[in-house]
Amino acid sequence: MRKKPNIVYILADDLGYGDVSSLNPDCPFVTSHFDRLAQQGMCFTDAHATSAVCTPSRYSIITGRYNWRSQLKSYVLGGFSPPLIDENRKTVAQLLKRGGYATHAVGKWHLGMDLPKQDGFIEAAEFGDSHPIDYTKPIKRGPTSVGFDSYYGISGSLDMPPYVYIKDDMFTAVPTRTTKGTGKGFWREGLTADDFVHEEVLDHLTDKALEVIRENRERSFFLYFALPAPHTPILPHPRFRGKSNTNAYGDFVLHCDDVVGRVLDELKENGIDEHTLVIFTSDNGCSPMADFAELARFGHNPSYHFRGMKSDIFEGGHRVPLLMRWPEVIAPHSISNHLVCLSDFYATAADILGFGLAEDEAVDSVSLLPLLSDTTHPEVRDSLVHQSLDGSLSLRKGAYKLEMCKGSGGWSYPSSGSEDAQNLPSVQLYNLECDIAETVNVQAEHPDLVAAMRQELACLVREGRSTSGPRQLNDGVAVWETVAWLDD
Repeated sequence: MRKKPNIVYILADDLGYGDVSSLNPDCPFVTSHFDRLAQQGMCFTDAHATSAVCTPSRYSIITGRYNWRSQLKSYVLGGFSPPLIDENRKTVAQLLKRGGYATHAVGKWHLGMDLPKQDGFIEAAEFGDSHPIDYTKPIKRGPTSVGFDSYYGISGSLDMPPYVYIKDDMFTAVPTRTTKGTGKGFWREGLTADDFVHEEVLDHLTDKALEVIRENRERSFFLYFALPAPHTPILPHPRFRGKSNTNAYGDFVLHCDDVVGRVLDELKENGIDEHTLVIFTSDNGCSPMADFAELARFGHNPSYHFRGMKSDIFEGGHRVPLLMRWPEVIAPHSISNHLVCLSDFYATAADILGFGLAEDEAVDSVSLLPLLSDTTHPEVRDSLVHQSLDGSLSLRKGAYKLEMCKGSGGWSYPSSGSEDAQNLPSVQLYNLECDIAETVNVQAEHPDLVAAMRQELACLVREGRSTSGPRQLNDGVAVWETVAWLDD
């Protein structure tokens, strides 16, 4: 066997834990290709993104660092936003490149870029199309500046302008028209290139990912394939409409499932599936745009039995499906109930290569390699910090989860700033072992535990790392609004 496996990392956008039929026995549709990964490899049942929204969780995957240590303390970037990854921050793509890999990224970036601005560019505007740029000039500090040999994709989410493909450091066209989507097919009004058709983007990007596999089959490669779906606009191809027996969102999930199947088939056709580590996961929980109430009428809950959804501090916001297949190492039908995080990919990749990590590298990443070959291996993580849309933090330690906010921290009831949340306790403590749905706040019964976990969370913030090593600095202000009261 060659020393280095190919690595294909497939990141879905807003896919819920309950949208994978092998994880959800009540799922009304069958995700045959997600399930194929689970059956042929390992299924993680306690896996988490670091954040309940997309930009922050992507940052942690690429850097191995908690997203709130960056300049972005809450919410997300837009399609015109500047780069979030600092120029001196090491990335997993750079690590793998140093290990001899060809490194390629396809799909949604959403970590900011230095776009060629023109007069009138509005720095403070978030998602609107009030950002004049020169589409004929090079882009700086995009994916190819952080370790990827090539990039093909879009700057933000598929509902954020500009709607123009990017190849490496250049836009592929100059947008000439303005488009807008509505309903479940929502996208913000914005400039659109003539060859950019929202309904075709998912399959077009998949074609590009398959090209990467074919062109690199003779060498070790890393493919980071970030799907723009099933995030809005929810636009399943006609061949999937009605197939889920739910709504358009369920149909779009089946479209994403087909994409994974195409990738797995391409690996097999090129004779490299046995020597490829395939990772499939989601950046956060399912968005309310899927219409949870409508899906419930069809017997489906994208969050399974977890509380909340995308944006929330609750489990439905950040607990995600995580499936891995690596035939040379992972036994079929493996299940891991260990606490793991998407930030752990960095240290896992380093472990596969046999590389050590620098003092300032992947400071919140723990290698999962020991778990892949031994389901009885002890826990590799002692704790895990989550973040909601509004920046609220929580600490998971063993069976308990401490949430430093009165409400959801996101869009679910009760939102933290709402009138309904005002009379609630200032913190929440749940025992997930007996209350996985987070229904009974037991903070009043365990004041000592609350105090200890609160102190540990404060320490994790102050130390600039959650792994062993010298203290590091967080980016931006040393103390920001959502953590200022940890020591109170």
